[in-house]
Amino acid sequence: MPRAPKQVTWGRGTEILKRAVGGLTAAFAAQRLQLAAKAAIAAGLAFLIAPLMPGAAANYPYYAPLGALVAMYHNVAGSVRQGVQALAGLAVGIGLAFVLVAYTDPSPLTVAFFMGIGVLLGGLPGIGSGKDWIPTAALLVLLVGNSDPDDFSFGYLLQMGVGVVIGIGVNFLIFPPLHFNAAAASLDELRRALGTQLTDMGKALREEWPPEHEEWSRRSDELAAATRSVRHLVSEADASRRGNPRRRLHPRDMEKDYRNLRELERVTFHIQDMTDVLSDVIWESDVPYAVPVQDSGPLSEAITATGELLGSYFEDDEKGYQERFDAARSAVEACMTSTADREPEKQGKVPASESLLLSLHRILRAVRPTG
Repeated sequence: MPRAPKQVTWGRGTEILKRAVGGLTAAFAAQRLQLAAKAAIAAGLAFLIAPLMPGAAANYPYYAPLGALVAMYHNVAGSVRQGVQALAGLAVGIGLAFVLVAYTDPSPLTVAFFMGIGVLLGGLPGIGSGKDWIPTAALLVLLVGNSDPDDFSFGYLLQMGVGVVIGIGVNFLIFPPLHFNAAAASLDELRRALGTQLTDMGKALREEWPPEHEEWSRRSDELAAATRSVRHLVSEADASRRGNPRRRLHPRDMEKDYRNLRELERVTFHIQDMTDVLSDVIWESDVPYAVPVQDSGPLSEAITATGELLGSYFEDDEKGYQERFDAARSAVEACMTSTADREPEKQGKVPASESLLLSLHRILRAVRPTG
């Protein structure tokens, strides 16, 4: 009687994903240190310049370092966006506080009312991260600047603006980060993990059923999560080049990265489908489909060859990739010929081989050489 797959730890394929995550974590730890250093420099410069501001603004120097920290982001475009949104939120919040002071005296009821309006205004289109500054700015004007709201509001907004400009300038001038390496590494690791998944499934077809190795049957969700993570990293790499002066020294074809990502997303979808089909065939007794015994060998060869194609990808090895692609396509075509010549099944179950072969065909179409 078929037995359900037991809970197992990740196998070799997901170990690749683990190593990828570990490597990316280390990379981002280094980027975090760099961001912290730049934030420290920006805050120090802002506090140095803050007393030089005109008029009452010089009385509020501590808001300049805060502005520098608000604008500090892990890419230049993000710094500009975050800084501008924060200043927009501050301006709206200060205006809200002046409306309150002009028409009524602060009280628990009026403060609650205007704070609610501030939160509602946070939904304005384009305000982004500035939404949190609307009620914050309004409350600070009421509480801290209540005795002199005009001077406080002027000093608050000016010092924050100075800090934002300094934060953006520091991020732009001091080694603005490019996240290309993390994106490229994640694409390669995902491709290898998908290849490992296929080769493990090919091994399962050659083993006595139920197979001894079951790890591959538990990886579908992990592969989907890895694909989402790769999309995030590619998007971060794309964002990091916007407004970045270093992009001219380190050019990268992001359109190609996005094409590769879309291809791997399609491949992931088909491999997940193959994983579900093969897992059902092996461990579920009530499914209306099966893999005929005579198909196991050719299917194993086709799946394994496709997995080896994915797992041995090198960007500068076009000739070798073409050869492995041709080998995988030949294995799939040989399996299609073999299944076409197969005798009809007598037990009434639909052969699952066609579904697996269709997925393999679509995988090869997604990763075929472009040259």
